[in-house]
Amino acid sequence: MDTETMVMPLILIMLFFPFCTSVDTLTPDQSIKDGQSLISNKNNFALGFFSPGNSSFRYLGIWFVKVAKQTIVWVANRNDPIIDSSGVLSINQYGNLVLHDSSNRLLWSTNVSVQGTTSSVAQLQDSGNLVLVQGNNKKAIWQSFDHPTDTLLPGMRLGLNRMTGLDRFLTSWKSQDDPGTGDSFYKMNPTGSPQVVLYKGSTLYWRSCPWPWHTSSAAATASSGYKYYSVNNEDEVSYGYFFDDPSIISRLVVYNSGLLQNLMWNDGDLQWKEFWSAPKYRCDNYRHCGAYGKCGPESADSFNKFECTCLPGYEPKSPKNWYHRDGSEGCVRKQSGLSMCGNGEGFVKVQLLKGPDSFNAVRMDMSMSSSECEQACLRNCSCTAFVSMNDIDRKGTSCLAWYGELIDVSENSYERWDLNVRVDATELATYTRKSNGFLGHKRKLAITIIFVMVTLFLVCLIAYICLMKKRKTKVKRKLPNQSLYFTGTKGYLEGNELEESSRHPDLLIFDLGCIVAATDHFSPINKLGQGGFGSVFKGQLSNGQQVAIKRLSNSSAQGIEEFKNEVLLIAKLQHRNLVKLFGCCIQGEEKMLIYEYMPNKSLDFFIFDHTRSSLLNWGKRFEIIIGIARGILYLHQDSRLKIIHRDLKTSNVLLDGEMNPKISDFGIARIFNGDQIQDTTTRVVGTYGYMSPEYAIFGKFSTKSDVFSFGVILLEIVSGKKNNSSYRRHDSLTLIGHVWELWREDRVLDIVDSSINDSFVSHEVLRCIQIGLLCVQEDAMDRPTMLAVLLMLSCETTLPSPKQPAFIFRRPTNSLGSITGERFYSINDVTITEFEAR
Repeated sequence: MDTETMVMPLILIMLFFPFCTSVDTLTPDQSIKDGQSLISNKNNFALGFFSPGNSSFRYLGIWFVKVAKQTIVWVANRNDPIIDSSGVLSINQYGNLVLHDSSNRLLWSTNVSVQGTTSSVAQLQDSGNLVLVQGNNKKAIWQSFDHPTDTLLPGMRLGLNRMTGLDRFLTSWKSQDDPGTGDSFYKMNPTGSPQVVLYKGSTLYWRSCPWPWHTSSAAATASSGYKYYSVNNEDEVSYGYFFDDPSIISRLVVYNSGLLQNLMWNDGDLQWKEFWSAPKYRCDNYRHCGAYGKCGPESADSFNKFECTCLPGYEPKSPKNWYHRDGSEGCVRKQSGLSMCGNGEGFVKVQLLKGPDSFNAVRMDMSMSSSECEQACLRNCSCTAFVSMNDIDRKGTSCLAWYGELIDVSENSYERWDLNVRVDATELATYTRKSNGFLGHKRKLAITIIFVMVTLFLVCLIAYICLMKKRKTKVKRKLPNQSLYFTGTKGYLEGNELEESSRHPDLLIFDLGCIVAATDHFSPINKLGQGGFGSVFKGQLSNGQQVAIKRLSNSSAQGIEEFKNEVLLIAKLQHRNLVKLFGCCIQGEEKMLIYEYMPNKSLDFFIFDHTRSSLLNWGKRFEIIIGIARGILYLHQDSRLKIIHRDLKTSNVLLDGEMNPKISDFGIARIFNGDQIQDTTTRVVGTYGYMSPEYAIFGKFSTKSDVFSFGVILLEIVSGKKNNSSYRRHDSLTLIGHVWELWREDRVLDIVDSSINDSFVSHEVLRCIQIGLLCVQEDAMDRPTMLAVLLMLSCETTLPSPKQPAFIFRRPTNSLGSITGERFYSINDVTITEFEAR
C-alpha cells in the first residue's frame, strides 16, 4: 500500500474525530444550532430550540422525548427570546455555557467561576438535568436543577441552601405563548417551621402543612408508589419527590393563574392526567377563615352551615360578616375576663387538621413526650398552641409550638394533626364537662351498638345456614317471582337470571373493598382508559392475578339493563377469541365488571397510530382478522345461544400478551331464538361507521348486521384508517366509499397501510379487501354468513364480485339543509345511546 493510500484515511479520521462523541454531551469544540439537539442516554429528555404555543420567538429549553405533546420543563433564555433561528449554544473559553444569536449578542450564560484551565463539558442526564462538569473528576460546577423555571421534576430539590444562599423555586410562565417570568411562584419558606408556599403576585395564595411533612402531601396518600425526600438542617432546607417506578413520567408545574398541579403522562389516551393540585377547595385558600378560625369543607355541605368556625375559646370578630358568610376577619378570644398565664388555663384538642401557618412556630426538642410538650408550652405565656407527632424519620417525636396568632387552620383529607389550643380556665372547664358527658354517652352507645351487632350477626348466620340448605334444592329449578337485590342499588338480578348465572361457578360477585384494594383506590396510575360508559382500571387481586375493571359512571349511557345483559350473557360464553368475564361488583351506586387483563389494550390502539401500527405486520394482522371471524362465528352459530353483538368495532377487540384478538363489550348484545332470523328495535344503539344501513335507519338487526361491522373492521385493519374519518381529498366521505372507488379503478392496493408495505402478500390482501367489500354490501341478503367468510379467508376459493356497498355518499353541492358526511357520522368512539328509527 503506497503512502498516499495510508495517509488519506488517517486524515479523514482526524477530521471527523471531534464529532464522534455521545449525543447527550456538548464539548468545547462543538455547538448546538437551531434544529439540532442533545438527547439523554435513555432517550428521556432533549435539549434544543423551540417556539412556545403560537409564538414565533425561539428559546433554548429541555423537554420530554417520550411524550407525544411537546412539554417544556426548563427554559434558558426565558426573558430574552431569539427573534429568528440563528441561536447557537456553545462552551466559551472560560468554561461556561453561552447562548448567542446571529448578532453575537449574549442571551444567556451559566456565569460560573471556573477554576484552573481544565475544559468543561455539558451533559444532559436522563433525569432532565443539564450539568456542566469540569476536569477528569467530572465535578459539577453548574446544573439546571439549581435554576428551575416553572417545573419540578422527580429527583429535583426545591428549597434553600443555607450555606451558599442558593434558593431553588418555581416561577410560572407569563402565558402558554410566553415562557417569561410570570406572577406566580412556588418556594420554600424557612421562617419558623419550614413550609412550602405558593404566591400569586405579592399575595400568599396557598401553603403546605408545616414541617415535618410526612403527612402533608395529597399525592403521598393517593399511591404508595409516590415518595418524597426532605432535608431540614443547618446547611439546607429542601424537598423533592420521585416514584418507585422510574418509567412513570411526571412533573409538578406552577401556572400563572396561581394553580399548582402535579401531572402524570398517560400513554393510553396520550394525555397529561392530574395526580393532585392546589389550591383546589375553598379551604385551601390562605387565611380563608382568618386568625383563630377553622375551615371545614364538610360543614359547607349543609345549607344552613358556614365552612368557617372558631377554634375553642374564640368567637367571630365580626358576627355580622360571619352571618353573611365572610370569615376573613377571623376570630377573637371570648371575653371571660380570665388571664391565660398561670391562671388554671389548659389545652383543648382539635383533631385531624392541617397545622396553622408556622412562620411563628418553633420546633422543640425531639425527645419530648406529648405531656412534656404540653408543659413546655404552658410555661410560656406566649405559646398559643402545640402539636406532638412522630418525627419525619419515625424514630422519635416532635414538639411544634406556636407563639402568636393561629392562621390558616383547616380540616382536610390528607393532614392528620391534632392541634392543642390554649384556652382559659372557664373554657377548659366547659370543654371538660362536655367531654365527660360525651364519653359517658359514647360508652352507653357503644354497649348498645355491640349488643345490636351481635344479635344481627346471629340472626344473619341462622338465615344464611337456612338459605344454603334451601338453595341446594331450589337452584335446579326456575325461581319465579324471586329477586336477589343488592343493597342500595337501583337494579337487581331476577330469580331465573340468578339460576342461569349460578351454573357458572367461575363467575364471582366481588366485594367493593376487594376492588378498591386491587386498584389502589382507583389510582390514576392504574387507569387504562375511558369511554362513554366510564373508566377502565388495571387491578391486581390478592392472589396476584391481574384483571381489568370496567367501572360504569353514574352518567353512563350503559345502564343497569346493559350491565345485567353483559354479566348474564358472557357467563354463558367460552371461546378463545372472546374476552373472559371473571365476575362483577354491585354496591351502592357502583356497577363494575371484572375481566381478564389484556396487556396490549385494543386493536384501534395499534392500527390507527402511525408509530405503533408498524408493530403489526401483515402476518399478524391476518391472524387477527381470522381470530375475530372465529369469535363472531362462535356467537352466531357455535355457541348454545345465537348472539348478535351489535357493537363490533376495533376498540372492542382487545389484544392479549401474544396479540391474539378477543371480542369484548356485550352490553347491548341480543340473543336470538333458534329459528329467529331478524329483529327490530326503536332504540338503536351502537357506533356510527360500524352500523349496517338497515339497523341505523330502520332499527332492523340480524347476524348480517355483525357481518357488516366485521367488514368495516377488516378494511380498517388493511388500510390503517378509520371508516368514519373524512377523506377531504376525495369525493367519497368514508373508507368504504374510498375502497369501492379504488376497487372499480383496479388499484385497490393503494389503500394498504404504508407501515406494512414490506410484509404483505398481494393476493392475500386483495382477497381480504374483496371479502370486506362483500361484507359491507348494501343489501343484507347479499352479504355472506360468518361461516362463509371464514371459509373464504381460509381457502383459495373463487370469490363473487361485490355489489355496491352501503353508505356511498358524495359531498353535497349546496348547503341548503343537507346533512354532510361530517355531520352524518360520529368522528369519535362515543357509543350512540338512543336513535329513533324512521
